Amino acid sequence: MTTCIALLGPTLDNGYGERRWQRWRPSVGMCMHDDLLIDELHLLYQSKFANLKRVIVADITKVSPETRIIEHQVRFENPWDFAEVYGGLHDFCRGFTFNADEQYLVHITTGTHVQQICWFLLAESRHLPAQLLQTSPSMEKGKDRDPAGTFATIDLDLSRYDALADRFAAEKEEGTTLLRAGIQTRNEHYNRIIDDIEMVAIASRAPILLQGATGTGKTHLARRIYELKASRHQVSGPFVEVNCATLRGDQAMSMLFGHTKGAFTGAAQARAGLLDKADGGLLFLDEIGELGLDEQAMLLRALEEGSWLPVGSDQVAMADFQLLAGTNRDLHEAVRDGTFREDLLARINLWQYELPSLQERREDIEPNLAFELQRFQDETGRAVRFNKEARELFIAFATRPDAAWRGNFRDFSGAITRLCTRAHNGRIGSELVQSECQRLEHDWRRLSNDEVPGDDLVETYLGDMAATVDLFDRIQLAYVLSVCEKSRSCSDAGKVLFAQSRKKKATSNDADRLAKYLRKFHLKWSDISQGAS
Repeated sequence: MTTCIALLGPTLDNGYGERRWQRWRPSVGMCMHDDLLIDELHLLYQSKFANLKRVIVADITKVSPETRIIEHQVRFENPWDFAEVYGGLHDFCRGFTFNADEQYLVHITTGTHVQQICWFLLAESRHLPAQLLQTSPSMEKGKDRDPAGTFATIDLDLSRYDALADRFAAEKEEGTTLLRAGIQTRNEHYNRIIDDIEMVAIASRAPILLQGATGTGKTHLARRIYELKASRHQVSGPFVEVNCATLRGDQAMSMLFGHTKGAFTGAAQARAGLLDKADGGLLFLDEIGELGLDEQAMLLRALEEGSWLPVGSDQVAMADFQLLAGTNRDLHEAVRDGTFREDLLARINLWQYELPSLQERREDIEPNLAFELQRFQDETGRAVRFNKEARELFIAFATRPDAAWRGNFRDFSGAITRLCTRAHNGRIGSELVQSECQRLEHDWRRLSNDEVPGDDLVETYLGDMAATVDLFDRIQLAYVLSVCEKSRSCSDAGKVLFAQSRKKKATSNDADRLAKYLRKFHLKWSDISQGAS
């Protein structure tokens, strides 16, 4: 048994007199096909179209006397109101008794576009376990035009729906390809990160925090996220980026939030900040951990309220942007040190991703090699290639377990650029590769922790924790410890270490400053004085 549910179409079904049989009327036409036998028709109509309903019922009975017609009066104050229409049709479906042994069709040709969409949603969600019945007028012209028209049925659970699913999958792959900038990474962990970022970037405007060492591709990925959102018309403004490590003092406030004329010495004209420029777009704050506490407080207000006060102004500025943040620091540790606001971290930490280093993605060295060669060609117009032996030699060197790649993909890109630049005939041979490998090994040895003067002191006082300290901090700490061991007191050591800055202070607090620095590494002066003795 085939049951059809349909809405009376006051426009398409309209027609009186004998001439009505010469035009296509979808509710009547669908019952005129020999290969579409409708046993039971549930016809929904509004009371104001009762006269038309009577004509349609009579005509259907004439062309298909075997069809049983059941009338349902429905009430739509506004058939274009989505909430009202969906609610009414949803209630109808809930009150309808469906038999698993019967076939159900829902006619989606009649009614307003809103009503048609609601029918589709109810069928797709299986609130209405029916196939879609789509009817249309005959393509023939003139008197021979068939008033029955044509029809097609669509089952959202069957293969006709697969084409849509395939299209969505293709769009998803297109999105992840855009994020990878054409590089098909072989690293499973990185693939999962990219897939998740793509999903979040499309579905959310919340801040995204990209963490990772220098050269892991945070800026590159931020640009791709912007391009992905722009391709889907989710942003209308520009991509604005700034490295927060380059911002200091009044410059930081001014660059980010703008200033008025005369706000400080040198402010000859009013100036909009980067937050203003990012209105409608995406703002990427790289090395956000380098921002001062005052700038952090202002940024938090901008994120929570969408407004801030430019330097020297009492007039609120406003902008709507999405924030991407990048850092190579442990911001949780920075919160403990008091150099980063806990409330700001909570605000930007909803979506946090740790980008793996090149050492953790050794399987991606080969595809990145091809990418860097193409990038060099695009930038210079010169096509450069490795010969077979040279390529194997370089990949073997680059994927060695002890290959440091401290600057990650930034160092890798630099190495390929040097090789391409020196390949005057467009071919990179083994001799060039050997020379570049020697250069890299020399740089890595020079930056190795074993070469840090006084590094044995770091190992002595920190023990296993020494391995967690960045090279930048390790070099400084080694020198501080060497000074401390040569000093009689914390104050004496502080006088040496802060000799210049203490001249600008009315009262000296050298011991306190040194003690605070040592606490960052869980050290006390007594630890060092005892160790030295």
